[in-house]
Amino acid sequence: MPDYTNASIERLMRAVAMIETPEECKALFDDLCTIKEMQNMAMRLDTAIMLSRGENYQSISRDVGVSTATISRVSRNYYYGSGGYKRIIRRLEEAERNGE
Repeated sequence: MPDYTNASIERLMRAVAMIETPEECKALFDDLCTIKEMQNMAMRLDTAIMLSRGENYQSISRDVGVSTATISRVSRNYYYGSGGYKRIIRRLEEAERNGE
């Protein structure tokens, strides 16, 4: 992946890492992002979750409401990216199993 990192992005990543609760997270993202940006990020995460479960492009497109081009981009990052999707999906699944 290309390196797009600069001081502002590093500061943003540190700020996100400091979030302590889902409520704090929502407050920051409410201030930081438009509704559409949050919806798009949520749809990409939903797409990655469905890819992790072996769903096909047609069912993902139908259920999540994303284009096959978006699914392809998410798939590329899921399988060949930095591991962020896989790590967070694993943590979400663990939290679900633990009743969180």
